Amino acid sequence: MSDIRAHFRMQLDSFSLDASFIAPAVGVTALFGPSGSGKTTLLRCIAGLERAVGTLQVHGETWQNDTDFMPVHKRPLGYVFQEASLFPHLSVRANLEYGFKRIAPAERKVPLEQVVEWLGLSRLIERKDPALLSGGERQRVAIGRALLTSPRILLMDEPLSALDSNSKQEILPYLERLHRELNIPVLYVSHAMDEVARLADHLVLLEKGRVIASGELHETLARLDLPTAHFDDAGAVIEAAVAQQDEKYHLTRLDFGGGQLWVSKVEQPFGTTVRARVLARDVSIATQAPQGSSINNILNARIEEIRDEGPDKVVVLMKVGESQRLLARITRRSRDHLGLVAGMFVCAQVKSVALMN
Repeated sequence: MSDIRAHFRMQLDSFSLDASFIAPAVGVTALFGPSGSGKTTLLRCIAGLERAVGTLQVHGETWQNDTDFMPVHKRPLGYVFQEASLFPHLSVRANLEYGFKRIAPAERKVPLEQVVEWLGLSRLIERKDPALLSGGERQRVAIGRALLTSPRILLMDEPLSALDSNSKQEILPYLERLHRELNIPVLYVSHAMDEVARLADHLVLLEKGRVIASGELHETLARLDLPTAHFDDAGAVIEAAVAQQDEKYHLTRLDFGGGQLWVSKVEQPFGTTVRARVLARDVSIATQAPQGSSINNILNARIEEIRDEGPDKVVVLMKVGESQRLLARITRRSRDHLGLVAGMFVCAQVKSVALMN
């Protein structure tokens, strides 16, 4: 059984947690929800830092059930907190080696040199005082230290929340690289949709201590019965391959199962998979192929569902190709004027595409 199965129940003053989910044993699973929804509490239960009633199985091994509780120090996991919390009296190298040296050589799964390369730490490793590092640099060292314990699962509790905007942009490419390179599962707590859309493969959505949805990221974000489809920054995530470069106009064509998208030039080899995000507010709908439009990206789509959103707006869920979903936020007047109904074939006009990596 190569997955993560968790169910926890606990009462903390006026807050109650009763959450269960199954997450895949590969990739990044985001625990997502508003502040106070129970994300960090659930992560701490998985780590064994909170003692809750429940069960936890990781790769078929029981870490907790009604009769047994594996203590924190015996759980083979890495934990990255909001604050880097490096040992101030140790150099960067010594911080990285702290957990590494406590793992038997035969059980070390991640070489020090590999972590240094993944996280771009070569120019930092000989620094003596970690307090002189930037916030993003300290967090990269903290992530490296966690990885060097050779964990079977990596837990990350809002690792970017304490960073300023520049530091976040500095560290995100390294997190994306870990996403591509790591062969251990990551549970990533966040309340920031842009981080989740950029990094996650699987989404566990929490609200008031309960899991209200769990599934693949692109499918879960498109569900109109969930609050994520009605956020201001609601949208779809599309994974596509670099297919063509237009040097004259500095554009790149991305191909995916539902068609193609032209975006600002991507400096990646042909065939490279990239992730794009299309916000619902950047999609309009036409009942026939428009002529003489300035919009480069027009996709054939089929309406699956329409749901009212307030007194003047609706959200339209469309299917593009075999499996890709797309959201559009339009006015009720436009829906009625165009006669839009479920099952109707339309043209989705994508005004803007944000590349996530």
